[in-house]
Amino acid sequence: MNFILKNENKISDIPIIKIRPNKAQPRKVFNEEDLNALSQSIAENGILQPLTVRKVSTTEYELIAGERRLRASVMAGLRKVPCIVIKCSEKESAVYALLENLQRSDLGMFEEARGVSRLIRRYGLTQQEAAVKLGKTQSTIANKLRLLRLTYEEQEWIENAGLSERHARALLKLGDEGARREALSKIISENLNVQQSENLINLMLSSSPKSNKKQGTSKAVIKDVRIFVNTINKAIDTMRLAGIDAQSDKTDTDNFIEYTIRIPKKQIADKEKSA
Repeated sequence: MNFILKNENKISDIPIIKIRPNKAQPRKVFNEEDLNALSQSIAENGILQPLTVRKVSTTEYELIAGERRLRASVMAGLRKVPCIVIKCSEKESAVYALLENLQRSDLGMFEEARGVSRLIRRYGLTQQEAAVKLGKTQSTIANKLRLLRLTYEEQEWIENAGLSERHARALLKLGDEGARREALSKIISENLNVQQSENLINLMLSSSPKSNKKQGTSKAVIKDVRIFVNTINKAIDTMRLAGIDAQSDKTDTDNFIEYTIRIPKKQIADKEKSA
């Protein structure tokens, strides 16, 4: 990727107001606690690693790498941030943004898969072309994209339960959504490792060969309530990233744990008008 070397070889302090987000940013969810910690560190020590941007006009730059640092800098009250300016096209910028996250291992397995998928669809790449640009094999890219066959709900359960990519790939052997949810419920509730999960799935395939041909209607039972709590927290984070000042409160009573979510009506109305 020669474009990575085409930079001004110097660090410039650029006003934050002149830096726009990268539409191709593969990372969509940012942990608020991590951002707060990074913000405090930046306030005390400054930014140790410059951001990477590209110039898109005489007065505007597009962020390529360093969105966490940029968000934390805003929280810390900074007006300018140190940046390295790279000369590259929009397509190269998208590849660079994905590469930077992959090399830092910042992305979850599904964020990575969605990032690769967007890159392929947006620029009309083949899997082989995407593999070359990202320094991966074609089979690796194909395996990443296969993860997106899981429903969004299944992806959330897998992420919230801390399951591995091998767990996810094993579940793909089950073509039926109902069977996958049944297996996923058991894997989570019994804390099965990869080998145990694969054994379970193989047993399901061998004992009920017709199950993969039918549309499942059974509902999975997740015994660990933390899975759903994490889903609520993720929804709040997503709304905040979209500019909605969503708030949540947790209340413990004798018999229940209550979660209250508050969303300003005015912001909902504004979003509906702009939609």
